[in-house]
Amino acid sequence: MTTEQPTAALPDAPTDEVQAMLEAPLSLRERKKLKTRQTIRREAYRLFSAQGFDSTTVEQIAAAAEVSPSTFFRYFATKEDLVLTDEYDPAILAAVLQRPAGEPFLESCRAALLGMIRHLREHDREELFARMRLVHEVPSLRAGLHRANDSPQQLFLAVLTRRAGVEEPTYDMRVAAAVLGAATTEAVMRWAESDGREDITDLVDRAFELLTSAFAGL
Repeated sequence: MTTEQPTAALPDAPTDEVQAMLEAPLSLRERKKLKTRQTIRREAYRLFSAQGFDSTTVEQIAAAAEVSPSTFFRYFATKEDLVLTDEYDPAILAAVLQRPAGEPFLESCRAALLGMIRHLREHDREELFARMRLVHEVPSLRAGLHRANDSPQQLFLAVLTRRAGVEEPTYDMRVAAAVLGAATTEAVMRWAESDGREDITDLVDRAFELLTSAFAGL
């Protein structure tokens, strides 16, 4: 008679749908790098909450995450970059591109973005709120939000360009992306201003509703 051996759990298995979505296209090496990046970010937000953004140093963040300062800078160019960048844009881009081909662009973005926000609200609400509150309260972060390469405007522009199958975005695409980026940024900033009392999904959904008539033919 043989003894059945217990099945070992897979190491570092994603704990929620968002994490699974982020890890799905990555190699094992890339997944490990993602987890290191997330650990650094998580420890940074903990320190920011305890002692403030300006009073927290890169060295303190690195020590809390159990990495060296040089490792920190391999993942984030600056302390500001840690707050202004995230891992969700590729997942949002993929979600929009998976929507029905004939669906109006605004509806596709609305469905994909609200789906992601609902998942984040359920699994990573505290980190999401900490990030938005920092951007709202720290002038350098709020200014940097519009300069970041992965700003909301750049995300929507990338989606529009890929969806249209062109290499360079048109003027109309740039204008549409700028308006969408500004509208969604305003929604999340309102969420931070309300200290999280308002529902972020309702705020983002309302922003899209207000824009629907203007982009009905896009």
